[in-house]
Amino acid sequence: MTHDDLAAHARAIIDANLYLILGTADLDGRPWTSPVHFAPAGDREFYWLSATDALHSRHLAERPQVSMVIFDSTVAPYHGRAVYAIGEARELRGSDVDRALEAYPRSDGEGVTPFTRQEVTAPSPYRLYRATASHLWVLCPREPRQPCPLHGLAKDHRTLVPAT
Repeated sequence: MTHDDLAAHARAIIDANLYLILGTADLDGRPWTSPVHFAPAGDREFYWLSATDALHSRHLAERPQVSMVIFDSTVAPYHGRAVYAIGEARELRGSDVDRALEAYPRSDGEGVTPFTRQEVTAPSPYRLYRATASHLWVLCPREPRQPCPLHGLAKDHRTLVPAT
């Protein structure tokens, strides 16, 4: 499997799923995970809308480091398809809001309508956020109980997707 194959595999998982699990932590390092409806912009940028008083939003104001998982929960057990990522996230301001509104919400979400700038800026309680992944991994594409074709019988079946 080539680096292009891994990138295409990651992209297929990202494109096929509407939610990512966002991992944040408070200043003391206490973790929190939240599912968020997201829209990708390329392979390493992810947008979502959240209330400013949501716990994950408050965490991001203090500590921008995040982890993320996008996974297909419809596959049979032991047929996992997932993208893992780490990076940084923040609330968007200024022209970044306009750029985000071009991507979020994604057009393939059922019953999702576009937002206006007024709906995602003060005094509204909602904001747009962007996470930029510095590292991206996929679960090694393989059949259950089979070794990963990329690294054999490794205990961790994640494979780094090189940046393009």
